[in-house]
Amino acid sequence: MAARFEVGHQPGKGYHFVLTAANGQVIATSEHYKTHRACLDGIESVKRNADAPVHDVTPGAGKGS
Repeated sequence: MAARFEVGHQPGKGYHFVLTAANGQVIATSEHYKTHRACLDGIESVKRNADAPVHDVTPGAGKGS
């Protein structure tokens, strides 16, 4: 199984997605969106921006810790 996005809906909260790895582990969960279309647009945004550098702002990051 390849990684996949699963779209869900919770009454009163809206639509959301979960990104699951090929091994079944949840990689990411989204915010809740008011519409199904907005949720699908959120997935497309993740797909477009997934090839992004890591910007680690935790204390001590990049200092050999």
